[in-house]
Amino acid sequence: MTTVPSAPNLAIFRSYASKPDPTTLPPSILLSHSETCLTVFDAFPKSIFHLLVLPRTKPPLSARHLANLRSLFQCEKSIVKEVLMNLNEEANNAKKMIEEEMMKRYKFKWEIWTGFHPISSMEHLHLHVLSADLYSPKMKLKKHYNSFHPGLGFFLHLKDVLSWFDAEPWYYRRMAKLDRSQYELLLKDNDLCCWRCDRALGSMPKLKAHLKDEFDKLTKSEKAKLERKRKRADVPTSSVQASVSDERPEKVARVTPSRDDDSGEV
Repeated sequence: MTTVPSAPNLAIFRSYASKPDPTTLPPSILLSHSETCLTVFDAFPKSIFHLLVLPRTKPPLSARHLANLRSLFQCEKSIVKEVLMNLNEEANNAKKMIEEEMMKRYKFKWEIWTGFHPISSMEHLHLHVLSADLYSPKMKLKKHYNSFHPGLGFFLHLKDVLSWFDAEPWYYRRMAKLDRSQYELLLKDNDLCCWRCDRALGSMPKLKAHLKDEFDKLTKSEKAKLERKRKRADVPTSSVQASVSDERPEKVARVTPSRDDDSGEV
């Protein structure tokens, strides 16, 4: 007898966000929470570090309002901005935690992206907070890679979305529509290219091998910087002082008038 694989629970984020007490979620899921948001681990991380920040379902907003980014932007403009600012605040806390973990594991920090997908299969708005590497065993499909590529336009950086509120009203209205057909083309029409160097790669295995090389080069470069810094810190203080002391007589000799100087200048 063959069993049919169960479909992913597309409403799982909604169930998280609707919990009156997020601490009932296991620590393997929940990282942190506030009055307005909760931060969870992405079950299928597309980078070395990948978290999700979800707005909690609370009045005046319902699960319907928070279904996705497009449904949120159908709300009153001030409410939309408030939700995004709450997500931004929680994302900044998440970034700090990621940076701490970067230092523990790798001894250096690198860039962290925060952004949305304009089209999502999961039923609840969520903000991606992920390290800028896209180097993960879970990154397997072209559409997934291109959806996180920072320069293709499908990944909507949070800072760019927030900038819509300061733009002309007509621009805000145009962007807030989040035209599905427009964004779908971005995933279909773009080839596989390295987000760092823009080199075209013909397949996911080639791309993943290239991204590994890119991350290895970054790691090597950062380790070299740390080693140079360590060597400078290891120079004995006495040696530095002796070097300075040796230089002083010469400097004094150059600026002190000779006793035989008959110039008479004072």
